[in-house]
Amino acid sequence: MKTNAFALRHIGPRATDLQHMFDTVGVKDMDQLLYETFPDKIRLERDIVLDEALTEYEYLAHATALGAQNKVFKSMIGLGYNEAIVPAVIQRNIFENPGWYTAYTPYQAEIAQGRLEALLNFQTTVIELSGMEIANASLLDESTAVAEAMALLFDVRTRDQKKNNANKLFVSEEILPQTLSVLQTRSTPIEIEVVVGNHETFEFTEDFFAAILQYPGKYGQVHDYEDFINKAHSKDIKVAVAADILSLARLKSPGEMGADAVVGTTQRFGIPLGFGGPHAGFFTTKEEYKRSMPGRIIGVSQDTNGNRALRMALQTREQHIKREKATSNICTAQVLLAVMAGMYAVYHGPKGLRRIANEAHAKAVTIETELTKLGFEQLNDAYFDTILVKADAAKVKAVAEAKEFNFYYADANTVSISVNETISINDINTVIGIFAEVAGKSFTAVTELSQEALVPVKLERTSTFLEHEVFNTYHSESQLMRYIKKLERKDLALNHSMISLGSCTMKLNAAAEMLPLSNPNWNNIHPFAPADQTKGYLTMLHKLEQQLNVITGFAGTTLQPNSGAQGEYAGLMVIRAYHESRGEGHRNIALIPASAHGTNPASAAMAGMKVVVTKTTEEGNIDVEDLRAKAELHKDNLSCVMITYPSTHGVYESSIIEITDLIHANGGQVYMDGANMNAQVGLTNPARIGADVCHLNLHKTFAIPHGGGGPGVGPICVAQHLVEFLPTNPVIKVGGDNAITAISAAPYGSALVCLISYGYISMLGADGLKQSTMTAILNANYMKARLSEGYEVLYSGERGRAAHEMIIDCRMFKAKGIEVTDIAKRLMDYGFHAPTVSFPVAGTLMIEPTESEDLAELDRFCDAMLSIRKEIEAATAEDTNNVLKNAPHTLAMLTAETWEQPYSREKAAYPLEYVAENKFWPSVRRVDDAYGDRNLVCSCAPIEAYMEA
Repeated sequence: MKTNAFALRHIGPRATDLQHMFDTVGVKDMDQLLYETFPDKIRLERDIVLDEALTEYEYLAHATALGAQNKVFKSMIGLGYNEAIVPAVIQRNIFENPGWYTAYTPYQAEIAQGRLEALLNFQTTVIELSGMEIANASLLDESTAVAEAMALLFDVRTRDQKKNNANKLFVSEEILPQTLSVLQTRSTPIEIEVVVGNHETFEFTEDFFAAILQYPGKYGQVHDYEDFINKAHSKDIKVAVAADILSLARLKSPGEMGADAVVGTTQRFGIPLGFGGPHAGFFTTKEEYKRSMPGRIIGVSQDTNGNRALRMALQTREQHIKREKATSNICTAQVLLAVMAGMYAVYHGPKGLRRIANEAHAKAVTIETELTKLGFEQLNDAYFDTILVKADAAKVKAVAEAKEFNFYYADANTVSISVNETISINDINTVIGIFAEVAGKSFTAVTELSQEALVPVKLERTSTFLEHEVFNTYHSESQLMRYIKKLERKDLALNHSMISLGSCTMKLNAAAEMLPLSNPNWNNIHPFAPADQTKGYLTMLHKLEQQLNVITGFAGTTLQPNSGAQGEYAGLMVIRAYHESRGEGHRNIALIPASAHGTNPASAAMAGMKVVVTKTTEEGNIDVEDLRAKAELHKDNLSCVMITYPSTHGVYESSIIEITDLIHANGGQVYMDGANMNAQVGLTNPARIGADVCHLNLHKTFAIPHGGGGPGVGPICVAQHLVEFLPTNPVIKVGGDNAITAISAAPYGSALVCLISYGYISMLGADGLKQSTMTAILNANYMKARLSEGYEVLYSGERGRAAHEMIIDCRMFKAKGIEVTDIAKRLMDYGFHAPTVSFPVAGTLMIEPTESEDLAELDRFCDAMLSIRKEIEAATAEDTNNVLKNAPHTLAMLTAETWEQPYSREKAAYPLEYVAENKFWPSVRRVDDAYGDRNLVCSCAPIEAYMEA
């Protein structure tokens, strides 16, 4: 046995466990299980071919060597990306800590109070710096946050604007180029007309509904937007501002100027550049628009005992409920990065943030002062940290790159220089020296920063921010380390127990996959750095694209979408471009099965398509005859079908090729949702099944951690005829020959975490990937067999097998007064996160064990579920004072002097023997969601609350 093989480390069950598992399932071996699970007609005829699997040691050496091919120059490019210092205490205790990066989205609030508090800190930070009233818990990047602001302002148009179809959006020419590209992508299918111009000379007409401004502008100019905003408001036109978060510690906030929404990125709050991501975008607006806000909002509520408890608020806005009527298709935030950015604000506090901002400004002024002495003209009359210099760009570039500095070259005669917190006095002198060499002059080195201010007095910030206790307490490393640990202890993550969420594939995020992310050769590269400085990145990313092409059977891949929902949207936009290229732009009907993910219809609506829902059978499969009837009915306008395979019901549908054939016969394309790719890799693939495009969730099948609800990457893989339409970027050309405009801000999206999936595939190899898929199927069917002792499995394949996940029906327990939520909360007392609750069928649990869980952990979970089944049996509808209805049980409850429950403390806290060995305590009792929605609070309490206490 090759004991150092990564597959042995990644895959849970041992060889000695397999026969017991086969016996429990009722099969002779893996071949029989696959025969009974998998439709023969979709099996690959030959195994996929990838490079030989690397051991962990070999991969780490390979990743280090690849990283060495990247050149880490001092980055002063700007354009929305600035080098930042990641405080070591945050890097070690959050970024590199599986207690933070392996957690799931905080839908189960009672075991996510730590993450929720960290996100509340993040929301408070961006609310107060932006001067707004309400924020969400992060978006994917700045450019997509601006696009979401466009959608919100379109949604909240006045009655007259909607009646008169006001559909024009003014966008300042100061906008970042990548943001303009994303706006062009997102506006076109929903028929918003983007008009770019100079905000100082522009005059609104009645067909405008909103305006978007950049603050400061793309090359650093700071404008006073107050008069513009007032003029817009006088015509009922709303205004969103894309703002630099650090500048708001020095500059007057957009909220104080009257903005209706303020968005941006928190990357420069201690997040690595990472060649473009992942970074947490932010979104703030007025409270009156809360129902139209995209993304997740963390709110303050209370638990059963009336104690303060946090939870995700206003979830009825989300796409999984509103579907095609959703305000957005977002189902992924950037939680891990938002936690880091919020903690950066906690660590530095308001005084520290002001110092960093003031020093950035002083550094820029110092450089301008010295360059002016050398005879160069600086064009910005007011700026924060970015100057625009008239110079021979080619000469400057040659000298700067020889000294390992990167600037941005706006044109042949203009150089943009963006300062950040990492720039030292020595760096400033190097910059001055570069220009002195170009000018052929000598200079005197500076020894201190200029005290002059190039911010107009009217734009200086005078309002206070972040006066809350949390931002004024944890400024030593010991204090912050202990605060982070206090929050971590409140969260259940994969480092404690399995998280068996169906469709979410919470598999092992191996340490060897994660380690390279801390290497500066990978995490400190600007996304717009020249190609000769990014050879390691480009080699890795192109190799990953090739690996994904092989795995899916497709011809081309783009890694740009930085969430699964964004991948859906990108795939549909590529299909849309394909139809338009053939003179069939009228094809706008998307057929979507009733069982589909809520993001599917939301994405289709965003892509300008009309959703037609098709039926599912009682067995949970797509109703082929209903699909056929609707495909033929709409054949002249059919754009695509959106299908998930295996189905969201956890079944390999044998009719899948019939389905893809009939769509093609009626002129449509087949979009495959890759959420369940974990059950395909190495055994079948989307191309074999007949799809034309699929998105992949790299944070599911390919081992990027969920990070508490992000980061995610959602690349799309496409057949040959769609390759030419893959998206590009306006700064760095990528994508196909007839590329659609950008989907996200960076050319390669969240490139840094793509390294994780590259490592996962490289260390498993073709055999390991196939073994992982087969084990995922085995683990699911083993659990199905065991759980069938107490629960009814809702859907099975034609031979009675599950795919890689299953749905257990809990609806009949209502007769005992028990809801599926009660089971989810009681599982916390057993040390487990609940499976997926009430999706895709209300009153059910969808369970997916993944291949990473070993037999002992599978048995612990099954034992817990069967023990709960006995508790259900003992319950009565009349007596709600039982162990399920009172779950979860906190340590405070169990150690209180009085105990008036009709069951013992031991039964509440330690229902099975294994629990006592490794007890996880929920930090609050059951959270009251309705109370939180009625009394929405989504930031830290005001300072007066602490004073009163």
